[in-house]
Amino acid sequence: MSAPQPTVLATSGGWRWGPRGRDWAPLAHHAVALARVPEGRRPRVCVLGTAMGDQLSATADVYAAGHRAGFETSVLDLFPMPSVDDVAAHLLAQDVVWVDGGSVVNLLAVWRAHQLEGPLREAWQAGVVLAGVSAGSICWYQGGPTDSYGPTLRPVTDALGFLPYGNGVHYDNEAQRRPLLHGMVGDGTLGESHCTDDGVGMVYHGSELVEAVAETPGKGAYVVRRDDSGDGVTETRIEPRLLPGSR
Repeated sequence: MSAPQPTVLATSGGWRWGPRGRDWAPLAHHAVALARVPEGRRPRVCVLGTAMGDQLSATADVYAAGHRAGFETSVLDLFPMPSVDDVAAHLLAQDVVWVDGGSVVNLLAVWRAHQLEGPLREAWQAGVVLAGVSAGSICWYQGGPTDSYGPTLRPVTDALGFLPYGNGVHYDNEAQRRPLLHGMVGDGTLGESHCTDDGVGMVYHGSELVEAVAETPGKGAYVVRRDDSGDGVTETRIEPRLLPGSR
């Protein structure tokens, strides 16, 4: 674990379908690059599938994709019990912790039941890159729109808060997300919020946004703030840097 400062890569991407199944896409490889893994050692990538209930089929995909990518892969399951004896030590031994998508509300509840917030914060502060997609993005922020409660999106506002912003994922691909995020910022439910189209990620050093990156051309990232009138919002597009291997 050699990231020079606490680092988060929060995304609406990271996976793509290849000829042999689900594969890691450029955003996930960028998380590994941010970790600055010593030359000659395979990157240690731990995946948490809590948001989808630690499904065995997803775990099989993760190990297969990791093998093809050259990663030393582990999966931290919490169902029916933690899959390692010392969760904190396991997280600290990683280069990247990647959190997959699903229900961010259920993810937060299970993490809190297992007191995972402290070990994750310790790993982040020690240089382990924290990354993820969808629910695995929102979890690092204050909160954002979620479909955890049903097809009609609702706010979640009690995420981990490592990043002091709101978060909008799948910003260009799910019609309810942008207006709900704007409403949450406009009425003060969330403060400044950072959003990603599908195929885009945002890189943070500490709590500072340093750049947006993309694995899909033409997509954007956005900063949404409440405007001076108090009710409306302003949305500023950030053009991402296109990563190698993007398509």
